[in-house]
Amino acid sequence: MLERLQKIIARAGIASRRHAEEFITSGLVTVNGQTVTELGSKADASRDHIKVSGKLLRPASASNLVYLILNKPPEVVSTMSDPEGRPSLRDLLHGVSERVFPVGRLEYHSTGLVLLTNDGDLANRILQSNDLRQTYQLKLKTLLTFAEIESLARATGAHITRLRGKEMPWYEVTLSEARRDALRNKLFQTGHPVDKMRRVGMGNLKLEGLASGRHREVSTAEVATLIRLLDGKETAAVDRPPKRPPKPPKFAKFAKFAKSTKFTRPTRSAKSAKLAKSARSDQFTKHKRSGAAKKFRPHSSPRQ
Repeated sequence: MLERLQKIIARAGIASRRHAEEFITSGLVTVNGQTVTELGSKADASRDHIKVSGKLLRPASASNLVYLILNKPPEVVSTMSDPEGRPSLRDLLHGVSERVFPVGRLEYHSTGLVLLTNDGDLANRILQSNDLRQTYQLKLKTLLTFAEIESLARATGAHITRLRGKEMPWYEVTLSEARRDALRNKLFQTGHPVDKMRRVGMGNLKLEGLASGRHREVSTAEVATLIRLLDGKETAAVDRPPKRPPKPPKFAKFAKFAKSTKFTRPTRSAKSAKLAKSARSDQFTKHKRSGAAKKFRPHSSPRQ
């Protein structure tokens, strides 16, 4: 079946569809020995002899698909190689023999989560998705007011919260990848340039304590959840900071003291108890006698 070359290359796991287009326009792709540079070119992966950068194309099967999460350190390019000789992602993938490529990029000085895979179809879906939420931690040079946070949220659709217990001022931002640059531009225009940026989540994928420069495999369950998110069959929960407990009432300290302290009623001596009982008995007797002294007066007719 004839398909576009960039789709075949992406499905083979050599690169994402966007990077496959760059390979084609750069003259690095040949079909049956002829160089192809037009993006609309088609081929049949089952019959044609396709090479990318001189290497024969072997489509990736479901059994050898690889999904990795890498915590990118600063000053590392988000590519597998760099013509300027700077450190790249390949230098951090020790023990990974399969050819993988990054899905999307982080800036040279940015850090955090990078997804690498040889699943071209999934990579292309992620790059084209406008609804997949990603979570960043931003360090700004100045504090944001509540009015500025609301204005940024309305303009970019981002959920912005201030991180507590962090070096100030750090903020956690959750938004779609397509609006990330718009948020950075808005922050710069309003006098709050981004000093540091760290990506900590992509959909359901989280760093979760992964050390800088280290990588881990993405589980089958995580991949399945990510696909459901892309299909719109599941919604990723936004990590919100826990609500602060309500302030205790003013009498809480007294209540706590009263709970921890044993109050006992003062005890009476036997003599005082006997006197009190005798007084109550005398009072009852007096009341009874006063009632008995009353005589019944029958009703008499008025005098004539």
